[in-house]
Amino acid sequence: MTAPVLAEPHEPAAAGRDGERGSAVAEFVMVGGLLTVLTLSVLQLGLALHIRNTVLDAAAEGARYAALADSGLPDGVARTRDLITTAIGASYAHDVTADYGSYLGHPAAEITVHAPLPLIGLVGIEGGLEVTGHAAVETLD
Repeated sequence: MTAPVLAEPHEPAAAGRDGERGSAVAEFVMVGGLLTVLTLSVLQLGLALHIRNTVLDAAAEGARYAALADSGLPDGVARTRDLITTAIGASYAHDVTADYGSYLGHPAAEITVHAPLPLIGLVGIEGGLEVTGHAAVETLD
């Protein structure tokens, strides 16, 4: 005859954990997904700010070039388009306009750029970004 098999006693701490089995994997996936979305959002914001600053700098440089005594508005537009195309790409240099106006009470050349505002990578809202560069007009008096 064989001896009866006695069941091993359960630990009291382990009894409450049976319902939590596998929850660490689920929590890791949820937290990892949240951190991934947050990281990608911060990177996208950085890209959008980089593009805005680059387009603004190109518009200001184009306005300074157009304001020179021996240059004109078409020269400033061409300079702005060249800078934007070199730095970011031709798709951001389509809508560049120039005009003479007044800035802080002084005659100025104004270069305005309408460009896409990137929302996902470089794809975004067409014309969502508008920047204007100003420069005092030089004269040969």
